[in-house]
Amino acid sequence: MRIALIHALAESAAPIARAFAELWPEAVLANLLDDSLSRDLAAEGAITPAMVSRFIALSRYAAGCGAHGILFTCSAFGPAIEAARAAVSPLPVLKPTEAMIEDAARFRRVGLIASFPPTLESLPAEFPPGVSVRPRLAEGALAALQAGDPARHDEAAVAAARHLAAEGVEAIVLAQFSLARAAAPVAEATGLPVLTTPGSAVGKLRALLGA
Repeated sequence: MRIALIHALAESAAPIARAFAELWPEAVLANLLDDSLSRDLAAEGAITPAMVSRFIALSRYAAGCGAHGILFTCSAFGPAIEAARAAVSPLPVLKPTEAMIEDAARFRRVGLIASFPPTLESLPAEFPPGVSVRPRLAEGALAALQAGDPARHDEAAVAAARHLAAEGVEAIVLAQFSLARAAAPVAEATGLPVLTTPGSAVGKLRALLGA
């Protein structure tokens, strides 16, 4: 099956490729990247109608290329992805975090870490009402990753996780695909369960497609 992966951050491509290699190696991946979307969102401060139109166009392009399913990998664009899903229905389209949020529903208090600030503005509202979400930015993590310094990226994620652990959360949620690489050091530093987006997303998409 062909799965279209649509990225607004270049750093999301590697972690989702690793998750597919481990969990669904038979899938044929097609990567679409428009990293100007993340820059535009940071500049505008909100999702605009023009951004929604671009998400719909990307989804229709993926469908026209024969994709059996679409997975978006940037967690800051929930409403735009919902519009794209409606535009190509009944083709399965997943938001990057929805499977992980389903997994997080078993906890009452979760710490939500992101390295892209708009994610912390949009994502908490997507958790079910019974889950208390404590958001925290991993300061400088994304810039470190983009500068080729993964160790500093992971250190920033660990620092954010330690703050959240001190606030009494029951689990740590790494909101972005690019943060998944920090799961092991975050778990070691906090002793808490750590949820990441790539593995949950691949498992749900595979189940939806009956593969």
